[in-house]
Amino acid sequence: MATTRKMTTVQTSIDERETFVSLRKSFADSEQDTQQKLKSLYELQCTDIEIDRLMQLRGELPEEVTSLEKEVEALKAKRAGIEQTVDGYRAKIEEDKNHIVELESEIADYEKQISNISNSREYDSIEKEIENQKLLKAISEKNIREAYEAIEDCNRDIENIDNRITIREGDLAAKKEELAGIVESTAAEEKTLMAKRETCTAKLDERTLSAYDRIRKSTHNHLAVVTLFPDNGDGTYGDACGGCYHTITPQRIIDICSGKKLVICEHCGRIIVNPDI
Repeated sequence: MATTRKMTTVQTSIDERETFVSLRKSFADSEQDTQQKLKSLYELQCTDIEIDRLMQLRGELPEEVTSLEKEVEALKAKRAGIEQTVDGYRAKIEEDKNHIVELESEIADYEKQISNISNSREYDSIEKEIENQKLLKAISEKNIREAYEAIEDCNRDIENIDNRITIREGDLAAKKEELAGIVESTAAEEKTLMAKRETCTAKLDERTLSAYDRIRKSTHNHLAVVTLFPDNGDGTYGDACGGCYHTITPQRIIDICSGKKLVICEHCGRIIVNPDI
């Protein structure tokens, strides 16, 4: 008795470096109609063009907002660092003040001792100790003066940073308000387009979507799917790729118009479709 073997298609993992040959094979192996896939790709591209148009309305505002936020954060971090430095100076001032008190107490003790000493050697020794203690006191006093001067410099830096923060936060608030206005004015249209995009992507397999996204990222105008150029406006088209404008051979034009094959431009790598399919 003959047995029938059920053939199963093994799905290989998607590699970002895979060639267009594998994409063509994916089209050929797919159970979905090639024309339908090409139509879905073209609709997806048209939708992404409209989404890109909305994003362009925002211009460089998103990047400017992000840049200003980072600048304000950096200024605040710098201010916090200077404040820590000031705290260190203040702690050192207190330490030197306590040291001076200790030195003055020791000097007073030595001066009491020296009045009761008759031995010249012992007298000279205590005089030397008093001299050393006074030198240490002078050093501590010098350290205190320098620390106060450093604190004044830090306070001037903090004041300058505060002024800078105030200016940049004002700029940030204005940019955010401008961006929010644009986003609000286009929110409804963006929601509609995003829903349409989800509908388009739902009709395509993961490998085709990966290739589409890869081509979009590699082109300066983010066009992965194009038509023949020029569009004559009467349902007829020229003989050039709508992405790079290189001439397409007659046989490939026939394949594009039929919509039964995946045709990829040999020059720019874009997918060329017949929008009338």
